[in-house]
Amino acid sequence: TLSGGESQRIRLATQIGSKLSGVLYVLDEPTIGLHSRDTEKLVRTLESIRNLGNTVVVVEHDRETMLAADSIVELGPGAGEGGGKVLFAGSTEDALGTHYLTGPFLRGECNGIVRASAARKRGGDLTVRGARHNNLKGITVKFPTGLFIAVTGVSGSGKSSLVHDVLYKGLRRRLDRDFRERAGKHSSIEGWEQFKNVILVDQSPIGRTPRSNPATYTGLFTLIRELYAALPEAKLRGYLPGRFSFNVKGGRCEACGGGGSTRVSMLFLPDVYVPCEICGGKRYNRETLEVKFKEKSIADVLDMTMDEALEFFRDIPRIASKIRLIAQAGLGYIKLGQSALTLSGGEAQSVKLSKELSKRFSGPTLYLLDEPTTGLFYTDVEKLLAIVNKIVDQGNTVVLIEHNLDVLMSADHIIDLGPDGGDGGGRLVASGSPDELIRKSRGYTASFLREYSVQIAERMEKSG
Repeated sequence: TLSGGESQRIRLATQIGSKLSGVLYVLDEPTIGLHSRDTEKLVRTLESIRNLGNTVVVVEHDRETMLAADSIVELGPGAGEGGGKVLFAGSTEDALGTHYLTGPFLRGECNGIVRASAARKRGGDLTVRGARHNNLKGITVKFPTGLFIAVTGVSGSGKSSLVHDVLYKGLRRRLDRDFRERAGKHSSIEGWEQFKNVILVDQSPIGRTPRSNPATYTGLFTLIRELYAALPEAKLRGYLPGRFSFNVKGGRCEACGGGGSTRVSMLFLPDVYVPCEICGGKRYNRETLEVKFKEKSIADVLDMTMDEALEFFRDIPRIASKIRLIAQAGLGYIKLGQSALTLSGGEAQSVKLSKELSKRFSGPTLYLLDEPTTGLFYTDVEKLLAIVNKIVDQGNTVVLIEHNLDVLMSADHIIDLGPDGGDGGGRLVASGSPDELIRKSRGYTASFLREYSVQIAERMEKSG
């Protein structure tokens, strides 16, 4: 049940006790799932390991963690094929003077705050009464509908227990008679009749096999296959849309089964995957690849990034509209045929949100998101929040579990759990707008929001 970040932090704790020196530690986003209070503790832990005579390399987007580093390496300038270059490598002090994305971010000149374009009207409340699952202390929590709501709190404060186990499963059981999972312990949920659907958008992959990709998940690939099947050359050969699927016999390369690679067993070592010698990794047989649209085969299209595909299909609205939503989510760099297993949790959630946006409105829906900013830089957070605001403006309600201060400042309403984790958590610390928490609340979250808002005000004053 431990997250990747929690597993890393447990291993870190054991290393401090070992007193080892001369070791290189490499950590991948250790602040994932951490409240700002816990991030401070993590930074002190990393500094302790460094002071023992070790080197610590951290992949990170968190501003405070970056500022605590001795040196910074910035890659870019873009993502995917637009990145891969070293833009800066030097001391953190020197990084503050750069003008790429990271420099202005560290100086506080840029942030990921995206507020609603207009004040939203609060609907009726969705009220959870007597939530006592895991460490929840029988709390009653009101979720104002028609708004963008952020649920926050220190690690282990009960956020997932409330949102996943009580709210999602409890509401799902009421809306879907076929849903059999037991909800977390609670007395009642009031106001659930306001919703037609409840959708949990978590960090699970958009597919469980390497064959799954953004194009198949969003339904985009079906439209593309239909387009290729409608081409004169395809009609002449009698090809149907199924011919252009790499999952069924007919058009796929049978040497690799449409996977594009073959597995080489290494006995006592992990298996190695190498490009298929017959199709060269294209997944299809020669006859299928001979059917082309604008001189591009179906394999060429799958190898395009979303940005490239948007330009390629710009004259075909039903395809371009789906691609545009994915690109607007900040994923213009991922490829249509990219394996779902290579996407980060944040990227997977952005793809899922794009799919939801492309659907026709079927009545008020409650969307629940679990730390969607995982793996995202502030520029990508801005794009994610733009999508969240679109969903809310369509008449829905969005609830995010999140610690990112930019997200909390962007929310219409914040629900803060705590005050601590484990047995010391499970209580409702504060509930209200970001401004209300800053003015009135005393919890850890309010304290960090207060400090952050002062920093923003000071920077705005300096900039004129």
